Amino acid sequence: MANDNFLWGFHAITARLRASGDSVQELWYADNRRDGRLKGLLALAGEKKVRLHATTPDRLDGMTRGARHQGVVARVTAAVLAHDIDAVIDAAGDSLLLLVLDGCQDPHNLGACMRVADAFGVHAVVAPKDRAVGLTPAVSRVACGAAETVPYITVTNLARFLEELADRDILTVGADMEGSKPLYDVELRLPMAWVLGAEGSGLRRLTREHCDVLAHIPMSGTVESLNLSVSTGICLAETRRRLPVD
Repeated sequence: MANDNFLWGFHAITARLRASGDSVQELWYADNRRDGRLKGLLALAGEKKVRLHATTPDRLDGMTRGARHQGVVARVTAAVLAHDIDAVIDAAGDSLLLLVLDGCQDPHNLGACMRVADAFGVHAVVAPKDRAVGLTPAVSRVACGAAETVPYITVTNLARFLEELADRDILTVGADMEGSKPLYDVELRLPMAWVLGAEGSGLRRLTREHCDVLAHIPMSGTVESLNLSVSTGICLAETRRRLPVD
């Protein structure tokens, strides 16, 4: 079986069982564990009718290629969340907050962004179908459950999608090192979408041109740029500081 079909670790597997139990097909656990945490996970898996297999830690090491699996590994299928961005927008109404990622190809970065999005009440993460990593089990492991709670929706043409947001009077703010305004001076209002690009390359030209405003994160240190998920956290935290969830 391909490595990408597996989730491991208590947090990621528990979150998947609770959010989408039908997507967990089998669960392997280390036969040398007897603790309460494992008993709780096995009980939850049993409730979801997941097939259980006791095995050796060495086999789990092989299944995960030596990753820190905590003695539990699950075989999963893709979890199904909302996939219609129009439905998400309509349901959220005037409280809508979206995160648009232009070209994130690192599963660890995407997983961290999903986790931040969940923390700050983002209604969906949107990305282009091409030049993006996609919602893989590797992303789910880093997201620590957020991939099961925040819809990840892909669009064919990101520039056209931003045009559609403008037609709906949804504010789009791009985070860009060359942005004309500091983040803390940008006027924010809901409904809105934050648009961030891949670390290093940043936003593509067409994406920048379709944002209502471009903002930069003021920095006083020596580094030239921040990790994508760190930038996402700063932007969303400032948004919720000014526009808290009701």
